Amino acid sequence: SRQQLSAYLGCDPKDIVFTSGGTEADNWALGGVLEANQRKGRHLIVSQIEHHAVFNVAKHLARRGLAEVSFVEVDAQGRVNPERVAELIRDDTVLVSIMAANNEVGTIQPIAEIGRICRERGVIFHCDAVQAGGKLRIDVDELGVDLLSLSAHKFYGPKGIGLLYVRPRTKIVPLIRGGHHERGRRAGTENVASIVGMGRAIELAGSDLDQENARLAAMRDRFEAQLKQKIGYLVFNGHPQLRLSNTSNVTFAFVEGEAMLLHLDMRGIAISTGSACTSETLGASHVLAAMGLPPEFANGAVRFSLGRHNTDEQLDATVEALVEIVGRLREMSPLWDKLQKGTYDPAEFDKLSCYFCSDEGEDAD
Repeated sequence: SRQQLSAYLGCDPKDIVFTSGGTEADNWALGGVLEANQRKGRHLIVSQIEHHAVFNVAKHLARRGLAEVSFVEVDAQGRVNPERVAELIRDDTVLVSIMAANNEVGTIQPIAEIGRICRERGVIFHCDAVQAGGKLRIDVDELGVDLLSLSAHKFYGPKGIGLLYVRPRTKIVPLIRGGHHERGRRAGTENVASIVGMGRAIELAGSDLDQENARLAAMRDRFEAQLKQKIGYLVFNGHPQLRLSNTSNVTFAFVEGEAMLLHLDMRGIAISTGSACTSETLGASHVLAAMGLPPEFANGAVRFSLGRHNTDEQLDATVEALVEIVGRLREMSPLWDKLQKGTYDPAEFDKLSCYFCSDEGEDAD
């Protein structure tokens, strides 16, 4: 299994440490590096759109006085500017942690550029690649990462198993202490059955990665084109090209995302408001807020995640369901009523740098 996973990551098998999942790997990367490098400092840099397994851990470490955290901004499409990371690096910066691809909008980050900056400045670089695992080709040397997290269930492996890649000579202390498992880096008897499943899953995912990405991207683009044509008043959140092939994050103006989630769920169609890990929470996504999306639009955002078993027919059925559901919900919206009566100014949408469409499918501007 280590050999299968190291082949995907382009690393030595002994540099892989198995964990209980991506969350543990992320927690370990941040906490373990900060504890091991206290003499250098306690400054940590993470992006404003990290998964909560990084974002909340960074805030927790700051509250406890164990870290001083700088949250690097993103643009309207959810991309980190590598030059901004360079500006934030200080003499006491211990770690930079930037995700490979965002779990809500799918935007892919310039990891190799950030990795080069971190190497030049002598800063340890961690990448949460959980969402990218099995979807993007990953080479730890090309990316310039010292630490990288993966979780098996993101590429159809078992739940409850993940890994942290640790580059040799990276200073990090164990998160889980006890015995001498995993070369003394992570105590606890290994979950062998799940580890075997993880290794086989990444092997299968890598065998047709390019073909599957092309298939999913074509399905996603067709799906989004139908939404523009049949529903309109949409904002597609995230980068239009530099995003995961399976992710479509859409704001339906004048509609609450939670209401759409419930109506689609009753029809056997599973979507999420924001990331799947926060689908039961209320309030606007911290990712969309960081991208500058106003709350009234962020609350109408939902994420469609396509997978290996999805078909065009399923997406066609989803579009038809959305036409009915969004239409019904908009009829209950006072803002939609103003728009139909001509008393609401569509120019309000011009402040959005994301794509906005009218109900006829034409660009609003």
